[in-house]
Amino acid sequence: MKVLLNGIIKENPTFVLLLGMCPTLGTTSSAMNGMSMGLATMAVLIFSNLIISLIKNLIPDMVRIPSFIVVIASLVTILQMLIKAYAPEVDASLGLFIPLIVVNCIILGRAEAFAAKNGVVPSIFDGIGMGLGFTIALTLLGATRELLGTGKVFSLTLFPENYGALIFVLAPGAFIALGYLIAIINKVKS
Repeated sequence: MKVLLNGIIKENPTFVLLLGMCPTLGTTSSAMNGMSMGLATMAVLIFSNLIISLIKNLIPDMVRIPSFIVVIASLVTILQMLIKAYAPEVDASLGLFIPLIVVNCIILGRAEAFAAKNGVVPSIFDGIGMGLGFTIALTLLGATRELLGTGKVFSLTLFPENYGALIFVLAPGAFIALGYLIAIINKVKS
């Protein structure tokens, strides 16, 4: 259980470790985009941790990292095909960011730091915890940007759009919103 909570609170990939900033800043223009990217990354995290923890003793040290990348790339390819087939609106919205999950440092970092050194069940829970932490962070950032920029959250109108600040929907708004969320979380934690 402690492994599960680490990714959500203590070692949150976005707000504490500051990992995975490319999808964090690039896909969070709305709460739905953030949640979709977080769930996609979580699926890859769980299954890559599972597979790597199963095959860790079969992989020679010289090819450990390339082997991890092959596992991750295979899972991302499967995920991308599933998204294209069953969720074309998510594919259209996230586009290029789905294949970039392969190079997301959260996934390779957890494969190297945790799955390669632990058993299957703890590795699965680590993937769930880190994935949930990443999903929560992306959804929160997307909801904040969507609310401040358009007056909506998950397409539910909370105030008229003409009161929103367009900058929050654009790229600079991602940096501003992320900075404030990290500051708030650090203040609450201390």
